[in-house]
Amino acid sequence: MNRHTNMTFLDQRQDLAAAFRWTARLDMHEAVANHFSLAVNPEGTRFLINPNGRHFSRITASSLIEIDANDPDTMARPDAPDPTAWGLHGGIHRACPHARCVMHVHSVHATVLASLADSRLPAIDQNSAMFHNRHVVDDHYGGMAFGEEGARCATLLSDPKTIAMVMGNHGVLIVGRTVAEAFNRLYYFERAAETYVRALQTGRPLRVLPDEIAEKTAREWESYPGFADAHLSELRAILDAEDAGYAS
Repeated sequence: MNRHTNMTFLDQRQDLAAAFRWTARLDMHEAVANHFSLAVNPEGTRFLINPNGRHFSRITASSLIEIDANDPDTMARPDAPDPTAWGLHGGIHRACPHARCVMHVHSVHATVLASLADSRLPAIDQNSAMFHNRHVVDDHYGGMAFGEEGARCATLLSDPKTIAMVMGNHGVLIVGRTVAEAFNRLYYFERAAETYVRALQTGRPLRVLPDEIAEKTAREWESYPGFADAHLSELRAILDAEDAGYAS
């Protein structure tokens, strides 16, 4: 029997599994914590998410679970997700249908940024300009993202222009219309945060882009033809050659 016979949303599952695997390769994961999700219905309320307690490097397309943000019995399922994943991602998919793909990590440089008194990411280079006027900072960390905390975080993503949230004292959360778009933004946010942190370490003044140039560059990122799709396609090609189990 074809192992994919009963697997719904196969291509989306394989995209998401590839993103998990590559995030582990980049050492942007943390133990068996952190979560990625992808909406699979038009309303955005049914979504795929990683199973509870599974390391990012072992995620497969078939291991992703499909749950409903409006199902109050979700946490009673035998394959229930991590409770913080349910609180945070359930809250976002319930309130923000435009946030089709949601990726949350505690990657090192994004978390360093989240630990600063001023956690904004200034546009000091082409990468950080991607997030100019497109990220928010959550200054009101209230503990782990169980129900109420997850719902509160979701309110900060109500503007579809917002593509990233620096979760103060916590980490970073990225949203996108597809896995490719969200993962590309996640990758570039961590790179931009690293550049910013290293620039701060020099103790010298920053060369911050003028607002009009930063905005122009952000719009150019948004309209860059096929860039995010090509990025994920190449990562899948590498995994197909080196670690094809992700697609099973």
